[in-house]
Amino acid sequence: MVTLSTNGKSISKPFTLSSSPTEKDHIEFTKKLTGHEFSNMLDSMVTGDSATIRGPFGKMTFEGEYEKIALLSGGIGITPMISICKYCTDMRLSTDIMLICSDKTEQDMIFVEELEEMRRHNPGLTVFNTLTRASENWTGCRERICENLILRELPDYAERIFYICGPPSMVETMVEMLHNMKIPNDRINKESLTGY
Repeated sequence: MVTLSTNGKSISKPFTLSSSPTEKDHIEFTKKLTGHEFSNMLDSMVTGDSATIRGPFGKMTFEGEYEKIALLSGGIGITPMISICKYCTDMRLSTDIMLICSDKTEQDMIFVEELEEMRRHNPGLTVFNTLTRASENWTGCRERICENLILRELPDYAERIFYICGPPSMVETMVEMLHNMKIPNDRINKESLTGY
């Protein structure tokens, strides 16, 4: 929970860390600048300004305990997935990771360069992007994450542990989809992001 204060007013927002536990010299979270009050306060900060941070909370963690994982992200929900991917890459884990990222447009895609760099160092990491409102220039997938996409891109889905993060409606839809695919709750980790 990050709290910013200015002119005697404080505003708090929950964030998911996008840094990895292997990065000991800093913590990182990612915020889409939306023009709302918290975004504007964050955007106006300069080196030396302070914020109050409480936590961490939640259970969206991975420490190498599974051989195969599937990460389903919607929008800024990619943040905990980046942390997991960084951790696996830095620790040189042999985990088989399939990251499926759903965004609206090309401009909404973040961490593209970082993921490409991780893929160069981590043969177990596969990244698949899909855009729901892509431009005419986009040659990749244009569908929402759905059962057909999972069956096509992740044929061994039944062997994987799933991590889902994104807007609440997307997370709810993904959990329902996985239940329909006979994936039990104990193989699904989820986190909903609000207010971004």
